[in-house]
Amino acid sequence: MSDKNSATGAETTPGPDDFYSIDRGRTLSVKIKRSEFICALEPVTTVEDAKAFISAISLEHRQATHNCWAYRVGEKAEMSHSSDNGEPSGTAGRPMLNALESNGLTQVAAVVTRYFGGVKLGIKGLIQAYAGAVQAVVDSASLTRLVRCKQYVVKVPYTFNDTFLHLLKAHRVTVLDTVYTEDVTHTLGVEESSWSNVQELLDGYVAAGKIVLVS
Repeated sequence: MSDKNSATGAETTPGPDDFYSIDRGRTLSVKIKRSEFICALEPVTTVEDAKAFISAISLEHRQATHNCWAYRVGEKAEMSHSSDNGEPSGTAGRPMLNALESNGLTQVAAVVTRYFGGVKLGIKGLIQAYAGAVQAVVDSASLTRLVRCKQYVVKVPYTFNDTFLHLLKAHRVTVLDTVYTEDVTHTLGVEESSWSNVQELLDGYVAAGKIVLVS
């Protein structure tokens, strides 16, 4: 048995305990009053990954006027940070971070590169531009809901397999892998909300000699 994060299809409106990430890196460019805002969004797993991504994008666009950034990392976004990178305080990094937060995103880093076009946007305009650039990329991405799971590996006799799988449907259990040998070996992913119920269920079947709990 082991603990890990898994992913399921995203819901439309994240609740306070729902967290999502993106399937892959994405980049999108928008133009506002002759300034170009290029938002690069990248899945990351650590703060070090986020910083490396920010550095790479900043180097790629080293001729840009600004490379503002934000990241949220951790199972529940315990670590987050942002930078205005020379824009007026609170007009870039924080709005970007707010956009990530409002979508329930974690394990993600965002960099918005600005090439100034000669027209000042003002405080409100900058906030809308940076938040909007992030939101535009998020809207184009495929989101996955992050779920804290335990993994179990169980061996089940063929004669009990169909019944066993049917009983699991009542719980938040995903069959991650199945191997057919002399018995059927399933790797199960169990969402956190079902841990105690599924553990009790498996313990009962083990005690009755119906399954073998491998790990």
